[in-house]
Amino acid sequence: MRDDQPPVEITVYENGPVIVRGAYKLQDNERKDIDPGRETIALCRCGLSALKPFCDGNHALRGAARSAL
Repeated sequence: MRDDQPPVEITVYENGPVIVRGAYKLQDNERKDIDPGRETIALCRCGLSALKPFCDGNHALRGAARSAL
Protein backbone atom coordinates (compact mmCIF):
# COMPACT_ATOMS: atom_id res chain seq x y z
CA MET A 1 0.00 0.00 0.00
CA ARG A 2 1.33 3.42 -0.93
CA ASP A 3 1.46 6.30 1.55
CA ASP A 4 -1.14 8.29 -0.40
CA GLN A 5 -3.71 5.47 -0.30
CA PRO A 6 -6.24 5.23 2.51
CA PRO A 7 -5.88 2.26 4.86
CA VAL A 8 -8.06 -0.76 4.29
CA GLU A 9 -11.21 -0.66 6.41
CA ILE A 10 -13.20 -3.85 7.06
CA THR A 11 -16.66 -3.74 8.64
CA VAL A 12 -18.56 -6.88 9.61
CA TYR A 13 -22.32 -6.38 9.67
CA GLU A 14 -24.49 -8.58 11.87
CA ASN A 15 -26.58 -10.85 9.63
CA GLY A 16 -25.07 -9.18 6.58
CA PRO A 17 -21.93 -8.91 4.47
CA VAL A 18 -18.38 -7.90 5.19
CA ILE A 19 -17.72 -4.47 3.69
CA VAL A 20 -14.15 -3.82 2.53
CA ARG A 21 -13.02 -0.27 1.67
CA GLY A 22 -9.64 1.06 0.62
CA ALA A 23 -6.58 -0.26 -1.17
CA TYR A 24 -7.16 -4.01 -0.79
CA LYS A 25 -6.08 -6.94 -2.96
CA LEU A 26 -8.65 -9.68 -3.54
CA GLN A 27 -7.60 -13.19 -4.61
CA ASP A 28 -9.33 -16.53 -5.16
CA ASN A 29 -8.26 -19.80 -3.52
CA GLU A 30 -5.59 -20.28 -6.21
CA ARG A 31 -4.14 -16.81 -5.43
CA LYS A 32 -5.38 -15.39 -8.74
CA ASP A 33 -6.35 -11.74 -8.53
CA ILE A 34 -10.04 -10.87 -8.64
CA ASP A 35 -10.73 -7.40 -10.00
CA PRO A 36 -14.00 -6.18 -8.49
CA GLY A 37 -13.86 -2.91 -10.43
CA ARG A 38 -14.44 -0.71 -7.37
CA GLU A 39 -12.81 0.46 -4.15
CA THR A 40 -15.64 -0.69 -1.86
CA ILE A 41 -17.00 -4.24 -1.95
CA ALA A 42 -19.47 -6.35 0.02
CA LEU A 43 -18.38 -9.95 0.58
CA CYS A 44 -20.94 -12.70 1.17
CA ARG A 45 -20.88 -14.47 4.55
CA CYS A 46 -24.09 -16.51 4.36
CA GLY A 47 -23.31 -18.59 1.25
CA LEU A 48 -26.57 -17.68 -0.52
CA SER A 49 -25.16 -15.17 -3.02
CA ALA A 50 -25.22 -15.99 -6.72
CA LEU A 51 -22.27 -13.59 -7.15
CA LYS A 52 -19.80 -15.15 -4.69
CA PRO A 53 -17.54 -13.95 -3.28
CA PHE A 54 -19.64 -10.78 -3.48
CA CYS A 55 -22.90 -10.20 -1.62
CA ASP A 56 -26.01 -9.86 -3.78
CA GLY A 57 -28.50 -9.31 -0.94
CA ASN A 58 -29.93 -12.84 -0.95
CA HIS A 59 -29.43 -13.07 2.82
CA ALA A 60 -32.07 -10.37 3.27
CA LEU A 61 -34.42 -11.78 0.65
CA ARG A 62 -34.36 -15.24 2.19
CA GLY A 63 -34.31 -14.10 5.81
CA ALA A 64 -31.00 -15.82 6.37
CA ALA A 65 -29.03 -15.39 9.54
CA ARG A 66 -26.42 -17.99 8.61
CA SER A 67 -23.40 -15.68 8.70
CA ALA A 68 -20.17 -17.48 9.46
CA LEU A 69 -18.89 -14.88 11.93
